[in-house]
Amino acid sequence: MLPEQLTAPGAYPGLHLTLHEGGLLELVIRSEKTLNSVNAEAHRALTYVWRDIDAASGIRCVLVRGEGRGFSSGGDFTLIEEMSQDFTALARVWREARDLVYNVINCGKPIVSAIHGPCVGAGLAVALLADVSVAARSARLLDGHVRLGVAAGDHAAIIWPLLCGLNKAKYHLLTGEPVSGEEAERIGLVSLCVPDEELQGRAWQVARRLASGSPTAVRWTKYALNNWLRAMGPTFDASLALEFLGFTGPDVKEGLASLREKREPRFAEDAPI
Repeated sequence: MLPEQLTAPGAYPGLHLTLHEGGLLELVIRSEKTLNSVNAEAHRALTYVWRDIDAASGIRCVLVRGEGRGFSSGGDFTLIEEMSQDFTALARVWREARDLVYNVINCGKPIVSAIHGPCVGAGLAVALLADVSVAARSARLLDGHVRLGVAAGDHAAIIWPLLCGLNKAKYHLLTGEPVSGEEAERIGLVSLCVPDEELQGRAWQVARRLASGSPTAVRWTKYALNNWLRAMGPTFDASLALEFLGFTGPDVKEGLASLREKREPRFAEDAPI
């Protein structure tokens, strides 16, 4: 694949790709009206763009960021509702969610994420699976699965315990407590935390450094290190299956309704397990 095919207008709905000098590809999650939420088309694009980047010539490093006020506010409510009502949509998005994680892990090109504002859902998966994650102090990282009424599948089980330890992972994933940029760096969830005004400059500095290194050395080191993540594949697959099983139950309907109505959820008192 040629770089101009990646950057063609409309090639990846919800994403804007620009190739800069030195083989630096900038990938922007863009839906400013909804704080870069990910609808069905954007979710599909965010899944397969990494496979295409891996196959494209002339790309030495990728910098991914969100447009405007934040990185991404997570899944579009319409997509979540469709998944809870339509088995075909549920199966399609399950496969996309699986492929998104594995495609980022298996992309040979190094990836840098620049995280600011809210970072939730599929956007959070990409941000934390990046090879180097740079967060602004005001960043707010949140895994909202349990708040929605489904298991924390997505990317959480494959990488949170490895980055910040099992106890911290359990605390944030079971309670839905958000993590600031400063706290994320302190517990090891992100690589670096910088003042808000320095975020883009520092992220580009890291990207340029990776792009100027030996491509084989950088990419093969990434490949070897990501075997830690591949080894957790069965755990990730189980968590994703349990998440999507939850989309067939009653709790997700209440969770979605409470988010739309901006109130606390009233989940069932017990579970049939």
